[in-house]
Amino acid sequence: MNKYEAEFSNIVRAYRKRHMGKGPSQVRTTFCKCWAICELEGNLSPIEKFIATADDGKQMLRAARTEMVKDIYKKNHPIEMEELLGASFLHVFVDIDIEDDRGMSIFVFDQDIEQKFKEL
Repeated sequence: MNKYEAEFSNIVRAYRKRHMGKGPSQVRTTFCKCWAICELEGNLSPIEKFIATADDGKQMLRAARTEMVKDIYKKNHPIEMEELLGASFLHVFVDIDIEDDRGMSIFVFDQDIEQKFKEL
């Protein structure tokens, strides 16, 4: 992970904490073409872990976590990401495995950020 990928990871963690009340404990970012691919661990709060023990809790949490995260990025444009990358944010894809408390977020930008930050 280069320094821009590491800084992007820090931005993702801080953004989630600010807008969701809890950020992931670990974020690893890889730039690939126009994507910033983030692996996130330690996403769930203690109450969410408790909810996941109920019969339909896991599916309810997964649906809430994926849809709510996408909505948060729509309503709160990630300006810090754009400033770091010098690229415009277009979209985010989100998924989470509730049992393993691991998630993926793929951020799509309007430029090839892999090439832009490859040699820096």
